[in-house]
Amino acid sequence: MSKIVHVVEDIMSANDDVAAQNRAKLNGAGVLGINIMASPGSGKTSVILRTIAALKDELRLSVVEGDTAPVSIDADKVIAAGMTAVQINTGGNCHLDANMLRQALPELLLGQVDLLIVENVGNLICPAGFKLGTHFNVVIASVPEGDDKPYKYPNIYRGIDALILNKIDLLPYIDFDIDYFKRGVQLLNPNLIFFTLSCKTGEGLDAWVQWLKARVRAFQAHEDSRLHEWAHHHA
Repeated sequence: MSKIVHVVEDIMSANDDVAAQNRAKLNGAGVLGINIMASPGSGKTSVILRTIAALKDELRLSVVEGDTAPVSIDADKVIAAGMTAVQINTGGNCHLDANMLRQALPELLLGQVDLLIVENVGNLICPAGFKLGTHFNVVIASVPEGDDKPYKYPNIYRGIDALILNKIDLLPYIDFDIDYFKRGVQLLNPNLIFFTLSCKTGEGLDAWVQWLKARVRAFQAHEDSRLHEWAHHHA
């Protein structure tokens, strides 16, 4: 007699249960959480540091850094910028999951945080499949990666709320068709919010920062019904 064991389904179901617990903890503390995903070298940490610099006088931020190796390079940069950070070593795993985040949350004083930024492991495949319990998913792409990434890695673009195209200062020097890139993204996720910016020059950064600040304020004031509806359905 044969028997089918639904291992993957069981793993994902267990992860989703823990993600719901994480979401409840963040909601209870009034903390908006965003999960930032990208490939290595796209500028995740640079965007985060720029975001901290722009918001540190208005919002209280903390960062969870995910990495495959037991290093604290990125977390040290965040701490040097004046914010609290927790490093998660995935032990070689190519993504963060909800249980990893659950273990990190007690290390943060959530009562003193407005915005929690989770920097996921640099990967365009694995992180897409694992909910963490954050409220928004954001992908950072970059001009040097090429304009074909939405066509090659569609899953990462389907489940996100905002997309940042970083390093636009390199557009004059690299063969990158931004219209082709946008078409690929819009086919996968037509309601996506799209930002173009350069961490080097600061161009476009203000639009991203203002959007993020508005989302935090709306969340704390319980005024953004769409956000809370989204949070309810994805918990």
